[in-house]
Amino acid sequence: MNGVVHVVGAGLAGLSCAIKLAQAGQRVVLYEAARMGGGRCRSYYDSTLNLVIDNGNHLLLSGNSAARDYANRIGAQGALIGPNECAFDFIDMRDGLRWRLAPNASRAPWWIFVPSRRVPGTKAFDYLAAAALLRAEKGATIGETMNCAGLLYERLWGPVLLSALNTEPKESSAELAGAVLRETLGAGGAACRPMVAKDGLAPAFIDPALKNLRELGAETRFGARLKEVDFRENRASRLHFAEETVEVAETDQVVLAVPPWAAAAFIPGLSIPDDYRAILNAHFKIAPPKGQPLLLGMVGSLSEWLFAFPNRLSVTISGADRLMDEPREDLAQRIWDEVAAVTGLPRDLPQWQIVKEKRATFAATPRQQTRRPGAKTNWPNLWLAGDWTDTGLPATIEGSIRSGFRAADLALGSA
Repeated sequence: MNGVVHVVGAGLAGLSCAIKLAQAGQRVVLYEAARMGGGRCRSYYDSTLNLVIDNGNHLLLSGNSAARDYANRIGAQGALIGPNECAFDFIDMRDGLRWRLAPNASRAPWWIFVPSRRVPGTKAFDYLAAAALLRAEKGATIGETMNCAGLLYERLWGPVLLSALNTEPKESSAELAGAVLRETLGAGGAACRPMVAKDGLAPAFIDPALKNLRELGAETRFGARLKEVDFRENRASRLHFAEETVEVAETDQVVLAVPPWAAAAFIPGLSIPDDYRAILNAHFKIAPPKGQPLLLGMVGSLSEWLFAFPNRLSVTISGADRLMDEPREDLAQRIWDEVAAVTGLPRDLPQWQIVKEKRATFAATPRQQTRRPGAKTNWPNLWLAGDWTDTGLPATIEGSIRSGFRAADLALGSA
C-alpha cells in the first residue's frame, strides 16, 4: 500500500489500529487532540496524592485475546499480573461472609458441584439459569431472559454483569451479556484469570505502544484536534485540524478512533449510542494490609470492587450516575468506612482522590446496541474504531482493541 493511513485518536482503539498497520509495513500518521495518549485508559500524576494513578481501574481477563495480542505486539506481556489460577474473592457486607469463587480451568464446569468453589448458600443447578444468556433473543434484556433475584444473583451475577456492562443488568442487553459470558466463564476458568496493570495503565498499554510506533517510523502528532472532515468525490478528502489542514491523497485512508459524539460531528447521518453511564473511582494513599487480595468484590455496599496496589487502595463503582452530584468529601468518607471495615485498617480517612467519569461507557441496553455502527462507513477510505462501535462486546478494553484491529484489517484489505 503506497498511501498513508491517518489514524485520528490515540486511545486504545487508535493505538491498536496504528500498531497493527505499522507492523504490517504501512505508513501511519497518528493524531491526538490531547498532549498524551491513552484516552480513557491513561495514567497521570495526581498532586493531591503525590502519586501516579490511573483515571480508572481496569480489570482484564486471561481470555481477552485481543488485549493479550496487543500486549505481545508492543512487548508489554509482563505488565499484567494476576493469580495463576482463576480465583475471585468476595465479601457480603451485609453479614460479613467471605468466600472465594474458583472455577476450574476446563470448559466442563465441575466446580459448581464443589461447595468450597461456589457462592455460599447456592446449589449447583442454580448456575444453569445464566445459560439462558447464551441463547438470548436479539433485543431482549437480561431481566427478560433470566431470573434477576435470589442469593446467587445478588452475590454473583448482579455484581459481575454490572461491572461488565456498566448498566443496571435488568435493563441491559442479554445479547451483550451472553457474549461476555461465552468468552469468560463459558470458556472455563482458564479464560477467567483476573489481570491488572501492575504499574498502571500507561506503562502497560500506552507508553510501549508509542515507543513501538516511533521505532517503526510512524509519525505521532499530539495537540492535533480535528475540527472537520471534508468529503469530495465519494471519499474523505481533507482533515481540518486546529493548526493545519491535511490533504488526504487518493491512496490514503482515514481511521476515526474518536468518541462517538465527535465522530457524529464529522460524519453526516452517523448512528451512534446516545445514552451513557458513569463510573466512579476512589483512590486512597495507603498501603494495603498483608494478605489483601489483588481484587475483592464487595456485595451489599456502596463500594463494588476493591483493588490493592502496592501504594494505594482503589475502589470502582459502576453505573454510578446516581453519585455524580454527591459531594466528593462525603463519598470519600463513605467509601473509606467500608474499605476500613473489610481491611482492618484505621477508620481515619487517608489522603484520597475521587475520579468521576460521567460518560464512561454507552448504556449497554438493547436500544443502544442497535445504534452502534460497524467499522465501515459510506466512504471507501474512511473507517471507524472505538469500543462504542459494533464489536459484539460491551464498552471494554477488549472491545476497544478489537475495533482497532478490525479497522486496520479493513484499511489493509482495501488497498
